[in-house]
Amino acid sequence: MDPVSTPRISGQLIDSYVGRNVMVVGKVLQLRGDTAVIDSEGQITANLNREAHLVSGNGVQIIGKVLPDLSIKVMNSIDLGTNVDYAVSQTVVELTHQYKDLFMFPDDTRMN
Repeated sequence: MDPVSTPRISGQLIDSYVGRNVMVVGKVLQLRGDTAVIDSEGQITANLNREAHLVSGNGVQIIGKVLPDLSIKVMNSIDLGTNVDYAVSQTVVELTHQYKDLFMFPDDTRMN
């Protein structure tokens, strides 16, 4: 099996990644049962797994698959606490997409 990238994205880019695994850093705005609303340069609905232990107001890193409704099915999540520099995180997203050849495998770069 060929290696696959997990690109860092924000809410502004999510529609380009339907069906793909992605990584998102953002702030937990709301928790509703097994879903969370994450702010990452736009709101993203995350469908949580049983291992997810998020706190409203905290930062979070999620890795998951973008579904056709533009929500993310979470495979892994990490609570980042309250001391998160979201501007730095967004800069990393921008640099990842500006220099795709450094951050994504060749087959992944042709998709975007």
